[in-house]
Amino acid sequence: MNVGSAPDYLRALADFVCRIRISDLPSSVIERTRWVIADCVPVIAAGMQTAEMQAFVARHLAHATPGDAWVIGARRRAATLDAALLNGTAGTWLELDEGNTYAKGHPGIQVVPAALAVAQEHGMTGEALLTAVTLGYEVSSRISRAAHMREIVHPHGTFGVLGAAIAVGRLFGFDQRKTLALFNVAASMSMATSYRTLSEGATVRNIYTGHSGYMGQIAAQLVQCGFSGERDGVATTFGEILAEQFDRGAVVAGLGDEWVVADGYFKLHPTARTIQTAIDALEDLMARLPPQGIDTAHIQTIEVSTYRRAASKAQQLVTSSFGAKFSIPFAIATILYHRRSGLESFSEAAVANPVIRRLAARVEVRENPAYSAAYPREQKCDVVVTLKDGTALTGRCTMTKGEPANPIREEELTRKFFELGTPIWGEALARQVHDVFMHLEAVRDWRAIAARFLL
Repeated sequence: MNVGSAPDYLRALADFVCRIRISDLPSSVIERTRWVIADCVPVIAAGMQTAEMQAFVARHLAHATPGDAWVIGARRRAATLDAALLNGTAGTWLELDEGNTYAKGHPGIQVVPAALAVAQEHGMTGEALLTAVTLGYEVSSRISRAAHMREIVHPHGTFGVLGAAIAVGRLFGFDQRKTLALFNVAASMSMATSYRTLSEGATVRNIYTGHSGYMGQIAAQLVQCGFSGERDGVATTFGEILAEQFDRGAVVAGLGDEWVVADGYFKLHPTARTIQTAIDALEDLMARLPPQGIDTAHIQTIEVSTYRRAASKAQQLVTSSFGAKFSIPFAIATILYHRRSGLESFSEAAVANPVIRRLAARVEVRENPAYSAAYPREQKCDVVVTLKDGTALTGRCTMTKGEPANPIREEELTRKFFELGTPIWGEALARQVHDVFMHLEAVRDWRAIAARFLL
């Protein structure tokens, strides 16, 4: 593409991606990106333990090209395309991956697998990886934020292809001309994703993030081979095909001063983000109860009032562990039953538990229009548990835990890292891995790190 003929906003983005150095990044952004990368690793490893992922790894790698990149949680290595596909797919299985309310999706798990695999295969530095992930996350999030996506479209596998491509292009040192071409080629490689997969508990949805890491790399290869895209393929895809409106000016507003990557959230519960708003309200209620909690047999009704996006997760009957992660009634019921959140609370055994099923059937979820109007500035939810003797117990959430305005503490993220990673790697290796990712800038050769131990 001729740089001069490109739309102004794309030229500004390309200049930004090519110009920024790690020394230009605020320390808060570097720290945030370090944790985005670190958080992905045990989340991927834990997701890789599911039966479906283990079968996918075995079948996919049976005839795959060897490589140096980790297949995290499988104790295998693979070529970059295969590693990004498998790691990205595993990373969303448990719904514990980082996300961003303003990007309207989960940028990290779509960018990190491709960038990490390429850094490992080509022996790149930790600074290069940090910078590439930051830029891929930032630019793709701005594009998603500026798009009014159609409600049926699931965001995974859409703007994430751009994010992965940008990170890979940056690692390969693409100039402004190639970066412009990369935007427009990658934009045409998004999936036709379906948000309905969530309500139906369809696990094909998990391949969407794997697709981002895989196709982002393919987009970079195509540009290296001279392929071209539309003059403004980004606006076509995110303003006409997947979305109904696209604000080009909003993409670059505050570029370099305002960092979307710094506005992301981390998760402590294995559920969709909108479910966690209700969990926070329930935990507010439970914090004022005696240690033994509530005898669920004494519960008459449970009412949940929240914003529209959360209120859409109102299905009372779920049939799978994956589907359970997208139901407010199930989440409320299983946490009341188990008296805590956690992977076991959303397991197949929990889904089959008749007590939890009956309790979920008593949970009514409705939209509060005032709460919808306040979203995403505030993420409000009220939970009212009425007992059979007429007693009403209430809990409230105003800002979901993990958002910048209500952050998760570093010690909580560290605990999450070890709770997920230690059962898979053992304590000694988990500590080694944690140390590497907490000191990313010190890594001089990611190929050497990949060769040192298997995850």
